[in-house]
Amino acid sequence: MKRFKLLPLLALAGATLSLSSCSKKEEVAAAPSAVSQDAMAQIKALGFSTQDVKKVDGGYVVEGDMLLTPELLASAPGYSTLRVGQDEQYRTTNLVGSLPRVLTVSISSSFNSAYVTAIDEAIRRYNAAGLRVTFRRISTTGADLPVKYSSNLGAGVLGQSGGFPSGGNPAPGFTLVPNVINSSNTNYIATIMAHEMGHCIGMRHTDYYNRAYSCGGSASNEGASTVGAILIPGTPSTAEPNSWMLACVGNGVNRPFTSNDLTALNYIY
Repeated sequence: MKRFKLLPLLALAGATLSLSSCSKKEEVAAAPSAVSQDAMAQIKALGFSTQDVKKVDGGYVVEGDMLLTPELLASAPGYSTLRVGQDEQYRTTNLVGSLPRVLTVSISSSFNSAYVTAIDEAIRRYNAAGLRVTFRRISTTGADLPVKYSSNLGAGVLGQSGGFPSGGNPAPGFTLVPNVINSSNTNYIATIMAHEMGHCIGMRHTDYYNRAYSCGGSASNEGASTVGAILIPGTPSTAEPNSWMLACVGNGVNRPFTSNDLTALNYIY
């Protein structure tokens, strides 16, 4: 996630509204590492957006918080998308298998106590939903979803997901940057964590077809890619303003699951 400022079109009375999301551009940001034309072509062939691609250790970050590994870039393109309306709940083709299942979560000791409290709150939100996937925090290594610490993922980047499910297993956790998040607000941090956990178990952004809905700027379709972007039946064909899986969230905002979020989660799990 990154902080960014909305365009003046969305400012109220000339004031600037500051948001954060899976990845946003600051008004003045450090130049990202160069991305080769071959890599950009592979990213485009997979159906992901080629805007603001960042080269990082382990691959390339696209659409703000999605890590594409070299193995995924080398995979064959194949779309899986079903569209009804404009802004809905979407999931990937691959989900976590072997249900019911308990996924373990660990958090790096580099985080302060506010983050430990926040991950427990994010876990509580999922477990209260009555899903066939539940979460349990452990203090040992080897967790299904490790929450990793970083002091820098690039200018303004709050965090980065490890991707989407593969082979019936969740994506291997996510990374957060506390000095950029710069908050001890439990519900805000828990909202960020629950969002990244959502990606790890197969959720795409609620405003997948138009991230401008929550992020501002021009309309941008993230692309289905080989991971798929499948509409979840029972979710609305109109915009969902408070979903935990919107691409952007305001600084300090708390987004517990809405009724439509719970419909989506219960349908797939």
